[in-house]
Amino acid sequence: MLEKLTVSSTPHILSKNTTYKIMMHVVIALLPATLGALYFFRLQAAMIIFLSIATAVSAEWGIQKIRKQPTTINDMSAVVTGLLLGLNLSASVPWWIPVIGSAFAIIVVKQIFGGIGQNFMNPALAARIMLTISWTGRMTSWVSPGVDAVSTATPLSYVKGLNIIPEDAPRILDMFLGNIGGSLGETSALLLIIGGLFLVFKGVISYKIPLVFISTVAGFALLYGAFDLSFMLYHIFSGGLMIGAIFMATDYSSTPITMKGRIIFALGCGVITSLIRLYGAFPEGVGFSILLMNLSAPLIEKYTRPRVFGGGKQNA
Repeated sequence: MLEKLTVSSTPHILSKNTTYKIMMHVVIALLPATLGALYFFRLQAAMIIFLSIATAVSAEWGIQKIRKQPTTINDMSAVVTGLLLGLNLSASVPWWIPVIGSAFAIIVVKQIFGGIGQNFMNPALAARIMLTISWTGRMTSWVSPGVDAVSTATPLSYVKGLNIIPEDAPRILDMFLGNIGGSLGETSALLLIIGGLFLVFKGVISYKIPLVFISTVAGFALLYGAFDLSFMLYHIFSGGLMIGAIFMATDYSSTPITMKGRIIFALGCGVITSLIRLYGAFPEGVGFSILLMNLSAPLIEKYTRPRVFGGGKQNA
């Protein structure tokens, strides 16, 4: 008796992971940095994070109702976008900054291009760059942690144009723990690393993109600083490198799908970030580098996709 075989189209390998499950893992991974932001920046941090998340969820619900589409706010992707944007803002921004930013991230960057999985760049990061270009003064006004919240400079501004660490610059230990001025969720490298390890353990992200991204920046800083390890660590733990490499450069929708392509993507992010930090007009370059590489992702995929099994070389 002949055995009957079932023929079906791809995918042939199914996973138990769902969008909701993946997004919940990301929210859990961001909890350490979120709690750190609440500890260091108090009520102002809570207001900014709440407004960012609430606006993102409301904007997604509203635009889908207007377009008569199924509502997808239950998949938690809008919550992740709002939380990421809130953690990328300074504690000094007025209330309308996270509202405008989250609405832009959801409506313009995500939903207009088809919703989750169709956005060609990271929505939260695109919103941060838009806000920075539109309201540069408000987006680059930083405050120190604590109740007083006095104005301060970010660590990268101390070493801009230098290959040494000035005496008045923040300590590396403070940058590692988070007791410095900066965006709400990017100040503590330790808390971000904890979240990143959780995502790697759960299989949500691969360690390769963050590792290549951070290692490239470290290599440039080491060469520029005449092999000063302290200068290298200063660049690794300062700015948005950790949150960008772990939570934004690993976005499924806006990064190449091939592993070789992802490594090239991460390498490009590291090179552009380093060039902007060391030679550009801005002290930070993480956001610009990721967005530029997001735009390059389709081209990277084209030249790194594997050949179809049994297929020959394609004619030019």
